[in-house]
Amino acid sequence: MSLAAPLLVLSGCSTGSDTPTATSQATPPSSGTPTATTAPVPTATAPSDGSVPTPDHVVVVVFENKAATDVVGTGDAPYLTSLAEAGATFTDAHGETHPSQPNYLALFSGSMHGVNDNSCPLALSGPNLASQLMAAGRTFAGYAQDLPHRGFTGCKAGDYARKHNPWVNFTDLPPSVNQPLTALPNDYASLPTVSFIVPNLCNDMHDCGVATGDRWAHDNLDDYVRWAETHNSLLIVTFDEDSGSDANRIATILAGPMVRSGVSDQRIDHYSVLRTVEEMYGLEPLGRAADAAPITNVWTTSAAVPSAPSPSR
Repeated sequence: MSLAAPLLVLSGCSTGSDTPTATSQATPPSSGTPTATTAPVPTATAPSDGSVPTPDHVVVVVFENKAATDVVGTGDAPYLTSLAEAGATFTDAHGETHPSQPNYLALFSGSMHGVNDNSCPLALSGPNLASQLMAAGRTFAGYAQDLPHRGFTGCKAGDYARKHNPWVNFTDLPPSVNQPLTALPNDYASLPTVSFIVPNLCNDMHDCGVATGDRWAHDNLDDYVRWAETHNSLLIVTFDEDSGSDANRIATILAGPMVRSGVSDQRIDHYSVLRTVEEMYGLEPLGRAADAAPITNVWTTSAAVPSAPSPSR
């Protein structure tokens, strides 16, 4: 399924309906397909000094196991390079550790929860980005490519791997936050407030090369990127970790109408990205995100302020 509009680019089973629904504690999820809505086309929200904008939608896409120098500016990644050139990219972005799983947990919940491997299954509790958003009347969904069906809790299925899907590990979250990529709404206005997209083990560059992941990004993200430009929405593209170095330097890209094009030397990591998204919606920073500075030096100050988003978004 194609996701064409601007993105913020920074990587046992149960039964359930395959139909996606953005989940909110304030508004119980329905089993029906999201209804297309017609809304005014806003421009980007302008931040005040030291603050961040409030996008209508944020999409976070996580790729795998590549150093920043293997992606941005290389011949194997023309699409991701073009996103970086049009948006904001970071020269000092880092994963937290090796291997993959604890990085996803850090990005989603502000803690690695003592996890230092890819063991499966995990059973975790406590606050996380999804529970925060739902408590605030906002919505969240994670979309994983090749997930067999909504709410699937198995460790592996084809090229799907649970170790790259952190929300499934939090037992207090409803199954409806755990969606296959095929459930991504065709109408981007029906997206949750915050969505995570995780490609499969080939398209996320874990098992296949950068060129494969870059083609997937073009085919699945470009429609959203273009849509986002006129709908106050953001894309974040990032990587879980690099190929194993101590520096763990990764590519992270932000694209959207509220992003000022350029290269930032701000040091950021997964906690910084989480803190930024939390700041966007007035959420208390979780765990180590409380000690991380939000991203503040890449937002345009000339954008008009749109009408306030619906509290049920």
